[in-house]
Amino acid sequence: MSGVSLGHPDPADTRERADVERDVFVAGVAAGLGESHDLPLDTHLHTIHSPDANAMLDAYCASAIERGIAEIAITDHVDFDPTMPAYGFVSFEDRERDVRGAAERWAHRGLAIRFGVEITYERAYEDDIRGWLRRHPHDFVIGSVHISAVSPYKASNVAAFVAGRPLPEVVAPYFDEVIGAAQSGLFDTIGHMDFVKRYLVPHVMPADLARAPELYEPVLRALIESGTALEVNASGLRQLPRETYPSAAIVARYRELGGRHVTIGSDAHRTEWFAYGLAEAYRHATRAGFDALTFRRGAERIRVPMAPAKAEEGHEP
Repeated sequence: MSGVSLGHPDPADTRERADVERDVFVAGVAAGLGESHDLPLDTHLHTIHSPDANAMLDAYCASAIERGIAEIAITDHVDFDPTMPAYGFVSFEDRERDVRGAAERWAHRGLAIRFGVEITYERAYEDDIRGWLRRHPHDFVIGSVHISAVSPYKASNVAAFVAGRPLPEVVAPYFDEVIGAAQSGLFDTIGHMDFVKRYLVPHVMPADLARAPELYEPVLRALIESGTALEVNASGLRQLPRETYPSAAIVARYRELGGRHVTIGSDAHRTEWFAYGLAEAYRHATRAGFDALTFRRGAERIRVPMAPAKAEEGHEP
């Protein structure tokens, strides 16, 4: 379904965030966001090897076959801050064994499965991340900024943090870390670059950020200058922002500024979330002028055309 608009939560709604987001998900299913089919690639998926996920890898594989999605990347969380939930959660060896094993089991069905990772970026741990990635090669690496227990955006902190601050000061701590992630050169793509939107609602709404696109430009320029891809992440469509991370307008602005590399992922953590909103994210990219994704399968980057799954692929120049 194109141009989905489902409204936003009432600031007076006192239910738990998870309950509100469950309603958002159900409304999205009714609006057609669960009907993504015949797409070449989903670059962002989590299994039981992420502490906040309960999906089994083979369930994703079966869904991919059913929906005609030809290739998936399993990108379970790895954290370097000992206080974060994915710190030491599952070993590299266990993750790789499971993904490589699934790739062998499902290859005869025509499904390609890549061994990826989503790393939580924090400047304080950049050297640790660099050394770990050197010792632990993956097919594809996402770098993301998440919300920690001491973050100003945590539910118990965000209202006091936002109060009295102008919008540039509200988003600066988050966007500064995203810029650091891009400039590090460690990652193939930056995941859900404005994920902070999820935690700012209802204190700051997506419409408030939409009226200040200039706040995004330093982040977009950091991506362009480093050659790091921009991820169009569909998970915001089932969360409080009810729009992708980032929005269609920001994807278009990235292209206008000279951005040439995008990835697209559903960021599913549950089986029923597989490919949710993925077609909408693809539309954002194609309408911005992109005709191919930038991906990596453990070697040099390649172009994956955003066309039916049987399209030919070519190497990135």
